[in-house]
Amino acid sequence: MSWRYRANTTLEGLTGYTLTRRPRKQPPKPPPPPPLAMQRLPGDEVRPPADPAHDRLLREPVFLLSSVRSGSTLLRVMLNSHSKVHSPIETHFRRLTVGLGTEPVRQAMEALGHTHSDIEHIVWDRLLHRELTRSGKPVLAEKTPSNVFAWRRIATCWPDARFLFLLRHPMSIVQSWHEADPERRPMEEAVPRTLSYMTYLEEARTHLDGLTLRYEDLVADPERELRRLCLFLGVEFEQAMLSYGDKDHGGFVKGIGDWRDKIRTGTVVAGRPLPSVDEVPDELREICRLWGYTR
Repeated sequence: MSWRYRANTTLEGLTGYTLTRRPRKQPPKPPPPPPLAMQRLPGDEVRPPADPAHDRLLREPVFLLSSVRSGSTLLRVMLNSHSKVHSPIETHFRRLTVGLGTEPVRQAMEALGHTHSDIEHIVWDRLLHRELTRSGKPVLAEKTPSNVFAWRRIATCWPDARFLFLLRHPMSIVQSWHEADPERRPMEEAVPRTLSYMTYLEEARTHLDGLTLRYEDLVADPERELRRLCLFLGVEFEQAMLSYGDKDHGGFVKGIGDWRDKIRTGTVVAGRPLPSVDEVPDELREICRLWGYTR
């Protein structure tokens, strides 16, 4: 009879408990690797097209960069009302990726000199070019707001891209984002969520050439601002841009653009009164200054 047995027998009789050795902790198993189709090619690099004449079908695409709730859907439908400009619904093209699910296809892509990003860029270009070709127009203007987070990659994918920057008073953006879905978008989340868009937009505006417009100016004098825009794009201004409600611009559906009654009216609606300086939280003061909304 071992001493452990005698000790446990005595302990159990006195307390009802016995001593057991703590099992050794096994090291956690490493997570399994993702499926091959989810793995990017090694050495992936975001770079310009190796052969622009053949790798890109789009020529001088236009990208409207803005925060959410900045009036980008209004500007989109105005652009789309032009006889030479096609501005589709938000395509979210930058979320499209490719899966290379077998070793032979991965080997083939590397042998052909493609990085994973190269292949995605070809897919992006083909998708947007198809949209443009189906419209029968020569100029594409894409406006998904989350493109601000990928402005570097977009500018790399299309070195000849042209950029529009749409600004709006930062506090008006915050209020509009909250009001679009008050229960799911409480005000305490509105500032940080929308400020991230504004921060990347300002970064893009600092590094890229393009034309800056203000939402407040657009709704106050749409013809003047659209004439400026058309001059930048190299197309003639058309009165049809002011009556966008006469055209079909696809459905106004949540997730791929503004969906509220204001955009459905088919007419330009005056903007809300600008907030006073005292109404602007500290977190927004710097972006207000950078965008000239301090008066």
